[in-house]
Amino acid sequence: MPKLGVNIDHIATIRQARLSIQPDPVAAAVIVELAGADGITVHLREDRRHIQDRDVFLLKETIKTRLNLEMAAVDEMVKIASKLKPESVCLVPEKRKELTTEGGLDVCVNKKHLRKVVSFLQKKGIMVSLFIDPDLKQIKAASEIKAQCVELHTGAYAEAKKEYTQKKELKRLQQAGDLVVKSGLRLNAGHGLDYKNVVPVAGMEGIEDLNIGHSIIARAVLVGLYQAVKEMKSLIGRNR
Repeated sequence: MPKLGVNIDHIATIRQARLSIQPDPVAAAVIVELAGADGITVHLREDRRHIQDRDVFLLKETIKTRLNLEMAAVDEMVKIASKLKPESVCLVPEKRKELTTEGGLDVCVNKKHLRKVVSFLQKKGIMVSLFIDPDLKQIKAASEIKAQCVELHTGAYAEAKKEYTQKKELKRLQQAGDLVVKSGLRLNAGHGLDYKNVVPVAGMEGIEDLNIGHSIIARAVLVGLYQAVKEMKSLIGRNR
């Protein structure tokens, strides 16, 4: 059964909308863990639109599971990660004006820089994952720079409007996942997964972690955070 990492960025989004102290992402993380989540994921963006530096350090000190830090491969974030020492880092592309991460890293083009960042973080004892599209060339490049893990970008699958398109994208994910595993890399997935589309992805061979945020927080508005996490955990275990 895949493990569930809950992205709590949007708890902080609500807080920052009023520049308030509530709701507290750390308090949310405690509830998420009590509901059975296997880890907490946060994206510390360069513009600090939601999660703040203080949040990540408090989370590292407080949570009982593991902290997965999503971040751009830039000097500022590398310095923060090396001080924070989360259990894992997921390197993601980042654009200032995007609403959410729009695609995977181009490892092929940025191989030299990413190799340097990956090596530096690994020497700090941090497991490094690369967030990439389900593209075979990108997976090969990820292996070449010695990343330990690949998180497949599931956006095209999750956003597919027609059934045949969704099936096509699922097959693409499965083929990419097979190559990730054969390459000796750990396989994670995330982006856009929700209560209606998560089961087929959770059933992929070799999948270890699913990182899910928006749909869980949106569900939590209606049923509560504890119940929303419990429902997602139940779904990802359905095929196991």
